[in-house]
Amino acid sequence: MTPRHTTVRIRSAAVAVLCLVLVLAGCGSSRHDSSGGQADAGAASAAAAAPSTPYDVTPLIKPSRKYLGVALATVPKSMTEYDAYSRAIGKRPDLVEYYASFGDGFDAQGVRRIYDDGGLPYMAWEPFEPSLASIASGASDAYVTSFARSVRALNLPLAISFGHEMNGNWYAWGMTKATPEDFVKAWRHIHDLFEQAGATNVIWAWSPNVINPVPSIALKPYYPGDAYVDWVGMIGYYTVTGQNTFDQLFGPTMRQVRQFTRRPFVIAETASQLGPRRQTDVDDLFDGVAAHADVVGFIWFNVPKRADWRIQSTPHALAEYRKRAAADLFGFDVRKP
Repeated sequence: MTPRHTTVRIRSAAVAVLCLVLVLAGCGSSRHDSSGGQADAGAASAAAAAPSTPYDVTPLIKPSRKYLGVALATVPKSMTEYDAYSRAIGKRPDLVEYYASFGDGFDAQGVRRIYDDGGLPYMAWEPFEPSLASIASGASDAYVTSFARSVRALNLPLAISFGHEMNGNWYAWGMTKATPEDFVKAWRHIHDLFEQAGATNVIWAWSPNVINPVPSIALKPYYPGDAYVDWVGMIGYYTVTGQNTFDQLFGPTMRQVRQFTRRPFVIAETASQLGPRRQTDVDDLFDGVAAHADVVGFIWFNVPKRADWRIQSTPHALAEYRKRAAADLFGFDVRKP
């Protein structure tokens, strides 16, 4: 257990006891958000009734085997696509990414569906609105606190990546819309609210885009600090005209990150574009992840979005993926790490 998680979990136990006392005393029965609407009082009651010991995510931060992950368009609302994908690759993915807008409620049923299939849910939390500065100021505290209490009440492991690709200019929270200081303050503020709610059953994944398309943007100013981060996610794709080896695609980012943290890497989004190199790209990805002890696994973005990234679109690449995924190194049941 890392020092951060030890400290947080001791503190969260005390918070849980305090919340229970307040509920029994009839105090703090409601809160109001910045718009004057009443926050979800049921989340606070559920948190008070949650098991006293938070789910220990420590074994999942750097497991003995590598994550074999996937992002699928309809998961976790439905697991039908997950089942079909599992049959196609011959193994059940154990790191399952889904996307949620900041302001959405917590999908407890979806998270449970993923966990019940032996996977770690990975939520990419996208702050399209309000601004990072607004979040950092506390304007969304009622929402974040209610969300965190719901995460704690469910008490299953959850990876959260807030504001992914913050070093790019293609999102509302990116480098042209917010400063690195805004990002760090918002991240830390959200993290602190989760801690106060006792929601330490979260793995925090800080996920920049690979630096290749934005080489002049330094990553260190965007880093919230080791006390606030468990994984360094990297987002990068094998494209027909782009970098075509693991070291070319991910190496520059890994070397820059290692100048300020030793946190484990996870490849938070990747895939190979349709083309003659696709089978080679699959081999290169598996080889690269296997060769780096500090890379805990990868998530294949199996969604047709601006290109068809689905591995099933190319039979020979799918066959190679299936063969490589069969290795014991890749994939495990997160319920038995």
